Amino acid sequence: MKTLNNVVFAALLGLTFATAGSAVHAQDAATTRAAMTDGEIKKVDKDAKKLTIKHGELKNLGMPGMTMVFKVQDAAMLDKVKQGDKVRFSADKVDGALTVTSIEAAK
Repeated sequence: MKTLNNVVFAALLGLTFATAGSAVHAQDAATTRAAMTDGEIKKVDKDAKKLTIKHGELKNLGMPGMTMVFKVQDAAMLDKVKQGDKVRFSADKVDGALTVTSIEAAK
């Protein structure tokens, strides 16, 4: 009987950690979505790997809305957008440069 109790306890403990891990992952995804900012692509510079974006407030960087140039974390992002596109994006300081870390079409 003691062995059965140990097995049940181990199974319940495993489920607890699995559920907690899923909740943390869901919370991280929600935080990422909440940190995204609306913007409009003004220029795509593939040679310099930069985007010029007119954007709303970037709360994580303490910046008001404005138009500015950003590096992109992944050059493939440049193929996903064109001038005039409405987007949602996240930006952060990466190695001292303001960098788009994720981008998607606005819905």
